[in-house]
Amino acid sequence: MYLGTNFTPPVIHPTNQIVNHTFSTTVVPHIHPTHVTTVNHHMYQHKHYCCETASCCEDVCSQHINCCNPCAPGGMPVANAMPGFGGPGFGMGGPGFGPGGPGFAPGPFMGPRP
Repeated sequence: MYLGTNFTPPVIHPTNQIVNHTFSTTVVPHIHPTHVTTVNHHMYQHKHYCCETASCCEDVCSQHINCCNPCAPGGMPVANAMPGFGGPGFGMGGPGFGPGGPGFAPGPFMGPRP
């Protein structure tokens, strides 16, 4: 005896979402006109020559500076310039490089330390 086909209620699954993307390109021409003007410049150089003579002389000094351990026995004494060398601005006591003048005189951290 044939009883027929039985049916159950349907099983409904969540909807499968599919998104299709389409792309297109639109070309928008942008025109930037350019005009070039050439300006030619001409320079006249008037050179004037004056005959001169010149001479040069040098004044030389030397310094002995103690950069060693000031506590070492027999260390060199700190001196700025050797006496008798140089002219104004370079000798002992002159402005510029000797003691008493600005520039290369000993600073607060030069010389023997107590």
